[in-house]
Amino acid sequence: MREVMKIVFSTHNKNKLKEVKALMPSYIELLSLTDIGCNEDIPETSETIEGNALLKATYVKEKYGYNCFADDTGLEVIALNNEPGVYSARYAGSDNNSEANMSKLLKNLENKNNREARFKTAISLIIDGKEELFIGVCEGEIADKPRGNAGFGYDPIFQPNGFEKTFAEMTLEQKSEIGHRGKAVRLLIKFLS
Repeated sequence: MREVMKIVFSTHNKNKLKEVKALMPSYIELLSLTDIGCNEDIPETSETIEGNALLKATYVKEKYGYNCFADDTGLEVIALNNEPGVYSARYAGSDNNSEANMSKLLKNLENKNNREARFKTAISLIIDGKEELFIGVCEGEIADKPRGNAGFGYDPIFQPNGFEKTFAEMTLEQKSEIGHRGKAVRLLIKFLS
């Protein structure tokens, strides 16, 4: 019988937590920031998603002492010079409003023919004093209008390559199977096991 490994996922985002918990094997007990009493917003001041993931993981390790991992995700739209990228959550302003972010993105794409995009997740793991980085990418395109009501963030307008559905029209299992976060989390789990 395997010993249970406790690890903190540095997030306050309930949707991300749900997605990641669904992928974790039984021998990994996932703790959230709320579980460890961390209620502050951890600053994301890096110019890259890899940098932001590292900032969040380092913050928890230094302030709370736990082995932990953090993720940061960006949507990169080719015709918009990879915007919104690292600013995905705050694209339309600092209040992290998904509807406003999607509206701004669709408006900026109005006169563009190329709708290619990719979701990229970086996971920074700090365990036993070492840092590891895992990247997951999902290629796709931006739909003409939001479709579906599952998922969160840009899911209603992101259609992965080879599928007729947006992420918001898929089940959590389908999205995790092909999605950027699922890919990065599976690399993390492989490393931890």
